[in-house]
Amino acid sequence: MWVAVDAMSGDNGIDPMVLGSIMAVKDFGAKVILVGDKTILEKELSKHRYPKDHIKIQHASEVITMEDSPGKAIRAKKDASVVVAAQLVRDSEAIGFFSPGNTGASMAAALSILGRLDGVMRPAIAAPIPREDGHATVLIDAGANVDSKPDYLVQFAIMGEVYSREILGTINPKVGILSNGEEDKKGNELTKAAFQRLEKLPYDFVGNIEGRDLFNGKVDVVTTDGFTGNIALKSIEGCARAIFKTLKEGILESNLAKTGALLLKPTFKAVKSRMDDASYGGAPLLGVNGIAIIGHGSSTFWAVRNAIRVTLEFAQNDVTLRIKENIKRLT
Repeated sequence: MWVAVDAMSGDNGIDPMVLGSIMAVKDFGAKVILVGDKTILEKELSKHRYPKDHIKIQHASEVITMEDSPGKAIRAKKDASVVVAAQLVRDSEAIGFFSPGNTGASMAAALSILGRLDGVMRPAIAAPIPREDGHATVLIDAGANVDSKPDYLVQFAIMGEVYSREILGTINPKVGILSNGEEDKKGNELTKAAFQRLEKLPYDFVGNIEGRDLFNGKVDVVTTDGFTGNIALKSIEGCARAIFKTLKEGILESNLAKTGALLLKPTFKAVKSRMDDASYGGAPLLGVNGIAIIGHGSSTFWAVRNAIRVTLEFAQNDVTLRIKENIKRLT
């Protein structure tokens, strides 16, 4: 099973894309198609030792940047790396694709080239959020749909439940709605209407949850509209950066703090490992007719490795088919 990797769109150049792909080949036996400028990729690959029959290059002469308008770029740059990667999936030459580039462009490529699954009203981004117990809460939608309807939120929950169960290994995932309070009557018209529909599904529905519940294990799948979900996700990322920056600055202020930090280094490393979202590879776009994993622009080699692993797991567990079956059965 070949996995297509958009090797040109990340913020950190092609180094982590190539190294992460080689790690996936060695660790999982993956087969990877690196999509991008053939000359540049061949030069980078020549620096490494790897099974030659497990990595190949698909040339793509263009790149969609973060500054490009996604919709226009998909139409104008027909040979962009993310477009070619999606076409490989459509043509069954790859089981799925990973892109760390322009999120809008990845979504547009997946939707226009792969299309939606039958019965899915709107595909959604499922963002795994590391939490204090070492597991992850699935936040869906994390940005694909700014405006949503109650039925969208219900389908997001269904798709997120499949992802949590099949990929994250959650047994009987608990499902909730992101709201401004735990009480059943809290929320806006959208969440109240979705609440009534979700109550009828055969899930462990916990009702409304607040933002703090994303980390404490109270819920495994949180459904929300893409506008709210994206704000929540970016707030989490910003808060994490601020905490680590403040901690680092505090440590550097005195020799005593530096000594203490050295003693606590194993603990800091363990905490960072537990809360590192790179271990999940990226956020899948659920509801499209294929596997599309969207990564951070700053994806490291570790994130790339894990994105390829997750793509393989999606295929091995027939997650796309499971989503299609559950959407048909429950809506």
